[in-house]
Amino acid sequence: MNQNRTREAIFLEQSYLAEIAPSFPDLTKNPDVLTQLLEDKRNKRTRHEYRKDINDFFKTVTGSLPTPDTVLQLLHLDRHRATALVLKYKAELFKRGLSEATVNRRLAAIKALVAMGRKLGVCDYSLEDVKGEKVQTYRDTSGVTPELYKQVLANCDLATQAGKRDYALLKLLWGNALRRNEVSQLNIGDFDPDAKTIKVLGKGKGTQFEIIDLSGATTEALLQWLKVSGTKKKSAPLFISLDFHHFGHRLTGDGIYKIVRKYCQMAGITKPMSPHRVRHSSITAALDATDGNVRKVQKLSRHANLDTLMRYDDNRRSYQLEVTELLDELI
Repeated sequence: MNQNRTREAIFLEQSYLAEIAPSFPDLTKNPDVLTQLLEDKRNKRTRHEYRKDINDFFKTVTGSLPTPDTVLQLLHLDRHRATALVLKYKAELFKRGLSEATVNRRLAAIKALVAMGRKLGVCDYSLEDVKGEKVQTYRDTSGVTPELYKQVLANCDLATQAGKRDYALLKLLWGNALRRNEVSQLNIGDFDPDAKTIKVLGKGKGTQFEIIDLSGATTEALLQWLKVSGTKKKSAPLFISLDFHHFGHRLTGDGIYKIVRKYCQMAGITKPMSPHRVRHSSITAALDATDGNVRKVQKLSRHANLDTLMRYDDNRRSYQLEVTELLDELI
């Protein structure tokens, strides 16, 4: 018994003294910070935009694209020099005539790179002294009226395959205020006609799906489209391209945009229209129909921040015009 206990003690002592470095590599030595930053972003588009913006920064300040070494050189600067460098870059962006929103996005990418460097222990400063510009978001949330959108839908030729697809697509955009990227990513298996629901990969949700209820009319429109779509595979895209060169491929966000623009022009709508403008239209119409019940409409729009939806309601009510008219009556 004593001999066994001695063996156990020796084994435990050896375990405590064993080196773990061979099993767990040290990733903090000369890390590729930019790659680490991009891999930390789930959304493919976000990764693309971050890379593009960081590439622009390095091309502007160094004349070449970033490498792991030049990224580390930036991160090893002292705080004052780094801040001065980024402020100079910011001034250069405004000289190019870029908008405040674009400038803020590019600064955010650089700040994210610095923040990742701090996490990995290769940077000891932040860019808190580099301030973004104030931007008025959602200035124009107007769209088209339900009456006009009825004319848009009326232009779909339901006797054709393309007409059935476009009608179902346009109904889904209006009735559920979906974003075009959400629609583009839909597969046939995401649609449950019995439950009258669709499973959507929402904005900013990573890999988490949301179950969205559908109206009876939209459900029927989708069923009519699927009857002629040519495939029943659950993994197949819900909406596909029907042109000769790309037949059967997933309908892209750009393809959805072109369909919306085409039918809106056919309906005589002169305002520039897009899938997001349809979303604006349906949210505004929902606020009208519910007498401004933002809590209800938030379930439709799925805005995480209720303040964003309040902008729609304020614009819908045109408070500014109302007060302007009152002032005019006073003189």
